Formats: sequence, C-alpha cells, structure tokens
Amino acid sequence: MFSLPQYRALREGAGLVNRSARGRLRLTGQDRRDYLQGLLTNDITALSAGSGCYACLLTAQGRMIADMYIVETGEAILMDLEAEVTARVGAHFEQFVFSEDVEVVDVSASLAALGIFGPLAADVVGRVFNAPEADPPIGLTDLEGLGVLASRTISWRGAAVTVIGRDDLGELGFDLVVAAEHADLLARAVRDAGAVDVDSSVAEVRRIEQGRPIFGKDMTEDTIPLEAGIEDRAISLTKGCYVGQEIIIRVLHRGHGRVARRLVGLTLEPEAAVPARGAAIRSGDREIGTVTSAALSPALGRPIAMGYVHRDFVEAGIAVVVLAADQTMPAVVTHLPFVSAVEARRGRASQ
Repeated sequence: MFSLPQYRALREGAGLVNRSARGRLRLTGQDRRDYLQGLLTNDITALSAGSGCYACLLTAQGRMIADMYIVETGEAILMDLEAEVTARVGAHFEQFVFSEDVEVVDVSASLAALGIFGPLAADVVGRVFNAPEADPPIGLTDLEGLGVLASRTISWRGAAVTVIGRDDLGELGFDLVVAAEHADLLARAVRDAGAVDVDSSVAEVRRIEQGRPIFGKDMTEDTIPLEAGIEDRAISLTKGCYVGQEIIIRVLHRGHGRVARRLVGLTLEPEAAVPARGAAIRSGDREIGTVTSAALSPALGRPIAMGYVHRDFVEAGIAVVVLAADQTMPAVVTHLPFVSAVEARRGRASQ
C-alpha cells in the first residue's frame, strides 16, 4: 500500500531508500578510463578523482545495451546499473579486454548502497559524517556543493563509505556506498539523524514525477538514447569514437535529431485509472504509442504516465487517449519533469 508519509519525506524531509538491489561493477587498472572511452557514450577520460558521469553502452546499431552511472573514485571506477543487465555488461567489458590494464569485478553482493533523498538529505548526511567517527568529516556546506555524481570517500567507524551526489528523485540526494556488512549500522545512523525509511514503490512514484526513464521499463534493447531524451546527460558530442556513435551522429546531424518516436509525459484526468505498462496511446483511430511507466501523483492529484509516441505527437498540449482494459481515458502530452524540484519547493512554501 502506498505510504503518503514516506512520500512526504522525499518531498519535504529526507527519505532513506535501500538501493542495494541495483547492480554494481568495479573497474580497476591504470587503463580503465581509456578502455571505457571507446565503449561508452560519454567522455570517460575527462573524469578525475571524485567526479562522475551518466553514460550508455550501445550496439553498433545505436541501440541500448544498458545505461549506467559512473563514479571515478581515484582508485577505481564504480558503475551503478540495473541488476538485470549487470552480468551481461560485465561480460561484455571483459570480452574486449586484451592487453589493457583493466580488471572488471561484479561487486553487487559485496557493496550496499543507501540512497538519501529530499530537501533535508544534506542535513541528515551531514549529521552522520560531520562527527568524530568520520575521517575526514563532511559538513553541510561540503555536501551541498558536492554536485551530481561527484563523490568523496571517507572512513566512518572503520568502514570506507563513498558519498555520491545523486538527483534521481528530484532534489539533490546522496548514495552512500559501503561494504554490505556495515550497511545496517550505517542505515541506523541515517535514521537516527532524521531520515525516514521509504519503500521502493514510493520512490518509484517520485521517479515518474521527475520523468526519469529507467532501463528495463522506459528504455530497452530496442531504444536509441535520442528517443528517450537522455542525450544531454548521457552523450558527449566532443569525444572520440565509441561503439554506436555513427548512428547517433547521423540522426543528430543529418536527421536534425528527428527520431521515429520519443518518450513523453502524459497527464490524465483526476478520476482516471492508472494505466498499465504497455497500454496503447491513440489519437483518433490511430495507435501512436504505448505507456512505459505510470503512477498516481500525490503532487498533482491525478495519474501520470510516461510513454513513447510517434514524433508527430510529442508537443506539449496535444490531446490523446490511453486505453486501459475497457476504458478510454483522455490524456494530454506534458513536458517532463511533471513535478520539478522548484515546483516542489513552491508547494511546500505555500502550505
């Protein structure tokens, strides 16, 4: 059952989301950045210790194999990705290691990740790590200036903790990556500092409100990154060659970025049902797309959805209908995100 108090923690306070079920790869060796540069869509060689980026692994046809969040700690690259594709991606990387000094290890089981999100996330994390048991301590100012996918590694009660800036659920938040055997102790400290446990289903609602596509739902092996609208975050236009680049550049330069379909937001009427994944989207008698993710938005008081539609129907304000079981529900194409961090702050200020 959906928990409104947990949702409010993410929007008004600090929510603790256990993200340990995601996959994690660790790449070491002095050639790790150069090696990934030819495989991934973003500029990996530009990373320095404490920085990171979002990127995709593509086929030669420009289709997605996976997306991932990459953090260069100075000692290794930590890669966060969907659990379902971790083994395949790890095997893919290992397949192309020849003489390079690179080692790829799946650390999904040995490392845990705790996500702290919400406008008070920095306060909570600061209370935990700006203390004698943290070396070096991290204060509120440090955390607020950390930046998305920037990181710092500290020792806390004898355990190494990598603090990573994240913005998946709206306001700047943090992933705390720690050895699995220390995760419960760290989670207790985060709760004691004021965070509220948040179920993954509640975090999913906030993800959809933010219009953040995830691989396996809103992106699949048939998806070109440009269709999902992630090119600004995931693709470098100034780096050298990578697998799939030819297709991406061809669409961007010769096709002026036009793809056959695009991921859009859909806002439904308040009384409508939440459509299921795969529900058809229609305009008149024409089927123009399908729903990929949907939720009832507490912030908007109505169902919202993300889905792919034909490129002729991507402009905000276009009226469509969504088919769910025996219902035909009116919907309006909507810019993403549905609820931005700015809107969330305005909403809190008016309460």
